[in-house]
Amino acid sequence: MGETVVKIDNLVKNYKELRALDHLSLTIEKGEIFGLLGPNGSGKTTTISCLLSLLAYNEGTIELFGKPMTPTSYDIKARIGVILQNVAVFDELNVYENIDCFCGLYIKDKATRRKYVDEAIEFVGLNDFTRFKPKKLSGGLLRRLNIACGIAHKPEFIILDEPTVAVDPQSRNKILEGIEELNRNGATVIYTTHYMEEVEQICTRIAIMDHGRKIAEGTSGELKRLIKNTETVSIEMDEPEGTLLNSMSSLANVYEVKWEAGKLKIYLAGGEHNLLNIMDALKTSGVSFGQVYSELPTLNDVFLTITGKELRDKD
Repeated sequence: MGETVVKIDNLVKNYKELRALDHLSLTIEKGEIFGLLGPNGSGKTTTISCLLSLLAYNEGTIELFGKPMTPTSYDIKARIGVILQNVAVFDELNVYENIDCFCGLYIKDKATRRKYVDEAIEFVGLNDFTRFKPKKLSGGLLRRLNIACGIAHKPEFIILDEPTVAVDPQSRNKILEGIEELNRNGATVIYTTHYMEEVEQICTRIAIMDHGRKIAEGTSGELKRLIKNTETVSIEMDEPEGTLLNSMSSLANVYEVKWEAGKLKIYLAGGEHNLLNIMDALKTSGVSFGQVYSELPTLNDVFLTITGKELRDKD
């Protein structure tokens, strides 16, 4: 067991009659990129606010680096970097001045601060924009500036809340590569996003929240094993007769068969050699068919299965 960076135990937060956090417990070990997922209104933002002691809570405990986290835990706060969804920089300062200002909250030695600021600028790729003010930056560059301001003091624990919202693919890729590099350099990360492919790409472990509770936790592979569907086979063909549907339904591991939009879809739960069994059955039936696709479940499939598909209001 490694060093525990975050320990949240039985956290309860009430807003009058609304219970925003319902006995939430989370443990994050040093060196993890921990994905914190949930629909809008699930409690992610409240969790982060409580974690940073920006919000009082009703019950439970929070420890960071093995110490209780309180509003006056300035020694702990100096070890944390926070990059929130809403970009928080000073419009009247240029890129260099913004990063220097935030870094200066923690690093008082001028020579060290200058070195850290230069390294942060290099890290996020803003070397050609140091004299630009925020209003002159594109959305992707502004996100990178926001990250640089949050990590310039070299925090050991970094919270990133939706850092790639509304940025171009190149900036998104740059941000994700940067997060992985920060992690390789020793930082522990909490990462929240609605982009499931990003979570699959970079997160070592994931928790899914809903209605203020943790409803699932594990690696991407472990979470995928929680749902019934383990494989979906799609076959391009004309609408099949009932006999073919019946023969496919009787195959091992098949739990649903349906035809829609020119494709026969076969849903499977577990088992091996499913595709071979399906192909053998197709050949035996003698029907004509086109391309055959086999799809494994994604983290997005898991998320929708666990939390439901209905629309949610924003946080």
